[in-house]
Amino acid sequence: MGIKTKRWDSAEHLETEEDIQLYLDACSEEAGDDPAFIVHALSVIGRAKNMSQLARDTGLTREGLYKALSPEGNPTFTTVAKVAKALGLQITVQTPYKAPSKKRVQPLSEDARG
Repeated sequence: MGIKTKRWDSAEHLETEEDIQLYLDACSEEAGDDPAFIVHALSVIGRAKNMSQLARDTGLTREGLYKALSPEGNPTFTTVAKVAKALGLQITVQTPYKAPSKKRVQPLSEDARG
């Protein structure tokens, strides 16, 4: 008798807000320049939280939501923003590097110089 396998579904493992944040962090890192990867992540989170409720919260039909977030979908930024907000997420844009600190180095006092 062969081994029975089941297709992996990340949505089944997103049980807490921490799970969702860790999943988003991993997806953001993995996505690179592929916005469809982030859209897919939103779809997975939507399925984990309840796609029917997400549809109601965004004002979209359930079918329309599945279509927009599918690999063949091409959602507008407005749709992505609505989905993110309804999921309790915030979209943030930032530079890819940390700016150098503008804090000046304090000179050592006479006593500290020895």
